[in-house]
Amino acid sequence: MSTPDDPLVLPLDDPRATLEQAGGKGASLARMAAKGLPVPPGFHVTTAAYRRFVAVHDLRERILQAVSAAVPDRPETCDAAAEKIAALCAEQPVPDDVARAVGAAYARLGEAVAVRSSATAEDLPEMSFAGQQETYLNIRGESALIDAVKRCWGSLWTARAIGYRARHGIDPDDVSLAVVVQELVPADAAGVLFTANPLTGARDEVMVNAAWGLGEAIVSGQVTPDTLVVKKAVGSIVQEDVSDKQVMTVRTAGGTHEEPVPEELRHRPVLRPQDAAELALLAVGIEELYGQPMDIEWARHDDRVYILQARPITALPEPANDWTPPDPGGKYVRGSVMELLPEPLSPLFATLGIPAWARATRAYYESIRLPNFDEPIAVINGYGYYNVNYTPGLLARMALAQPRFLAVTLPQGLRTAPRRWRTAHASYAAVIERRRAVDTTSASAAELLAAVREIVDEAARYYLAIQSGVLPAAYISESLFTKAYRLVARRDDRPALTFLLGFDSKPVRAEKSLYDLARWARERHLALPELLEDDEFQRRFAAHLTEFGDTVYDLDFAKPLPAEDTAPLLQTLRFFLTDEAPDPHARQRAAQEARENAMRGLQERHGLRASLARRLLRWAQTVAPLREDALADVGMGWPTVRRALHEIGRRLVTAGALADEDDVFWLRNDELQEAVAALDSGRAPADHRTHVTERRATWKAQRRVPPPHALPVEGGTKILGIDFSRLMPGHGDGESEHVIKGVPGGPGRVTAPARVIHGPDEFHRMRQGDVLVTRITTPAWTSLFALASAIVTDVGGPLSHSSIVAREYRIPAILGTGAATERLRDGEPITVDGDAGTVTLEVR
Repeated sequence: MSTPDDPLVLPLDDPRATLEQAGGKGASLARMAAKGLPVPPGFHVTTAAYRRFVAVHDLRERILQAVSAAVPDRPETCDAAAEKIAALCAEQPVPDDVARAVGAAYARLGEAVAVRSSATAEDLPEMSFAGQQETYLNIRGESALIDAVKRCWGSLWTARAIGYRARHGIDPDDVSLAVVVQELVPADAAGVLFTANPLTGARDEVMVNAAWGLGEAIVSGQVTPDTLVVKKAVGSIVQEDVSDKQVMTVRTAGGTHEEPVPEELRHRPVLRPQDAAELALLAVGIEELYGQPMDIEWARHDDRVYILQARPITALPEPANDWTPPDPGGKYVRGSVMELLPEPLSPLFATLGIPAWARATRAYYESIRLPNFDEPIAVINGYGYYNVNYTPGLLARMALAQPRFLAVTLPQGLRTAPRRWRTAHASYAAVIERRRAVDTTSASAAELLAAVREIVDEAARYYLAIQSGVLPAAYISESLFTKAYRLVARRDDRPALTFLLGFDSKPVRAEKSLYDLARWARERHLALPELLEDDEFQRRFAAHLTEFGDTVYDLDFAKPLPAEDTAPLLQTLRFFLTDEAPDPHARQRAAQEARENAMRGLQERHGLRASLARRLLRWAQTVAPLREDALADVGMGWPTVRRALHEIGRRLVTAGALADEDDVFWLRNDELQEAVAALDSGRAPADHRTHVTERRATWKAQRRVPPPHALPVEGGTKILGIDFSRLMPGHGDGESEHVIKGVPGGPGRVTAPARVIHGPDEFHRMRQGDVLVTRITTPAWTSLFALASAIVTDVGGPLSHSSIVAREYRIPAILGTGAATERLRDGEPITVDGDAGTVTLEVR
């Protein structure tokens, strides 16, 4: 029988509805209802009712015996235990006193109710237990309600709940279950809300998921909801992704089911700005009530919002927006090699690769006798930055060295750039060849790590040869020729750019190779699925990968290479198999013919200015084509580096220090050194599995936040009192809500859908005619340019890869916008004006 201290049923807002009496979900709802939050009316079927059911039918020992046979790592044993307990519960009737109490409480509610399980080990700060027990919607009638309550009791012992508790060390004899019964909200829309951004960890933002109908379609993963990010302080939407919502959960006479969303609602935003602001305000109130970030389920009906559930967020990353420089008074910018590192760095590259680049930078400046920073590169919030804190003292020392640099070092460096690059390339190739010969299976871990260090050091020196020679020579020679040509050009002459197009380079050769492979397949009438099974295709594709598979998507050696992750190449190959694919050979021939015609016209000019223009052109045509070849080979040592590191990772997995060999990239350099020493000495290396999991989560959070181009965010572009912000990406005049400014990188104007691509894993989303919007491109991205009608990047300048290749493809390009990937949405029509340097959002 029920007693006042051990009631079978409690009103929803009853203060006695504690964790022990009402379970985690019920206690949370009671807390919110007591504070007057918009919670649907209802009642609790307490844990006393469940315990009475177990006691009356003598189920405790039989349940515990069944659970004792379950092993969490063997799902079949959990399934067997769950089936046995479910049969035990199904055979027994609900005790009469419990049924009467439930029926009396139900009589005070509306006919349709939601019946939700609420376990005593659920919705807790340290573990959520989300989805472990059952919920039943649109239950009508006392008999159906009693049956739903009993099914909720049985769900305390589902296979997933048994396994979950076992993995978390929860004694099965310590758990119990209450049931929450509430009036069903006939939701027009519903969703989930997080009072902190679960992707970035930002505590000043609310993230809302919203879909039409009841919320079960979201919870079950049947629909991709709209996603909104709302600023708490002002309730304004800062990001909105409206999805194609194809299904919705609706009520039926006997429960619920999924049905297609009406066509007129599929692409319509579920929430208006005022709805989002109202949800954000409620979110702040609930967060203040609990004193911590919360995960909230909500529903809306007739323009009224209801809160269905609230639980603590158990796995919220630390905020990924801490852009505090290592030197609080310093200034930092992203440029040069950072354009090849568009994402947060892996811990190993940050602590092994970045120091190698810093050493090479210092060594280069010492070789040309120019003072530089002791720490020229820093890692801030996961991203690489160059130190540009030019203090008066440093500038004074640079001024003393400047005359010699300008008169001797710079001219000599520009003149010898091609030769120095070829020398550096040969040295890099020799190191790779020597280290490639090492047998990874028999070499010690220390030998493998030494090979990695030598190759990375040589790669950094190779890049400095490009940075100090080929890149400035290409930029200066093109700029000087363009100025000289304008002095002699006639109105009907071709633009200066024509003289510098149509040359060969490794990325262009890679594109032609893939196109030729597709033409070969078409002649044999082979579709892509057949190709993958064809031995001759496999041989030809392997030859392509041998020559071009080391061109990096991202310079961080933790990222797979094209030779390892072939999906982006196969996606391009699929396009090349179609009739719409342009012929890169024909494009190059047309550019060569235009160049030769233009050169003949220039040869006919006489005078000092024309002679100067021709001389500058010879220089520009010598060095400009080298740029893409040089950059395409920066990562040519990475196949050997990755092979050696994976072997070390494999040994660490065997030793129990890592869960996967790829996790080796998530160790810091000092940790890897210690692990290598332990492996070679026969000692057990430290267990880093937890560290790796945490670092991966941090990396994902950092990846969601676009890095500022200059730091500090406020005043980072001001050096010695001079504000250089107008020269920085994303800081141009005329920028507005609908206009984004950047650096012109390729002439022309086009209006087309934006396609935001964050990395090679998203190449398959690119469609012919889309505007490619991305943070930055590297030579390995060249295959996408065949599909793109224009290019827009967050980072880059006139001589970045995006600009060079866009001009070869004769498509508009806007570079260095700062945050195009954040401001532009997939499928949104935009106009790219490569002459004006603007991206305009077409208002619909």
